[in-house]
Amino acid sequence: MIRIGIIIGSTRPGRNGDRVAQWVRDLAAEHAGDAADFELVDLKDHALPLLDEPVPAAMAPGRQPHTRRWAERIGSCDAFIVVTPEYNTAPPAALTNAIDYLYEEWGGKAVAYVGYGIFGAVMAVQKLRAQAGPLRMADIGPQVALSLREDFVAFADFQPQELHVAEVHGLVDELLAWAKALGPLRAASPAAA
Repeated sequence: MIRIGIIIGSTRPGRNGDRVAQWVRDLAAEHAGDAADFELVDLKDHALPLLDEPVPAAMAPGRQPHTRRWAERIGSCDAFIVVTPEYNTAPPAALTNAIDYLYEEWGGKAVAYVGYGIFGAVMAVQKLRAQAGPLRMADIGPQVALSLREDFVAFADFQPQELHVAEVHGLVDELLAWAKALGPLRAASPAAA
């Protein structure tokens, strides 16, 4: 079975990301049925300090215990849905930091994005898309852009518009197709050994 990690990209107190990610997970699991397992991956649970590995991840695996735990968690997934807010036109520093900790574990995996912010976090997602290619990830086209004005009451109470349900379904369909197609790449990866 394909394992999809839904990464909650914000660690901020009072964040909306956990509610958005749970909504995505519920819709995705219902839509995909037995085709995939969708798991929440909360950056808060990993408490990664600002990158503290002496060697870049592309050159050698991390040595810190928190890096090894993070690598194991990410390595166990076949694809990802990243749920991200947008802070000053960028993804949260905690998300970028978590991505930078690893290299091999990201390769050969598809990634999709659900963004939330004033303008649906489209600029933050663009920056994450630019990062995906060098990590050897398949960045799929569909994106769900949730507006703080239209999908949240008073910018805080998450109440998504119905039109986003079909968007999530389309995103999941394409993500699963890519995850299946990339299976041989993942199997040949050093991270799979």
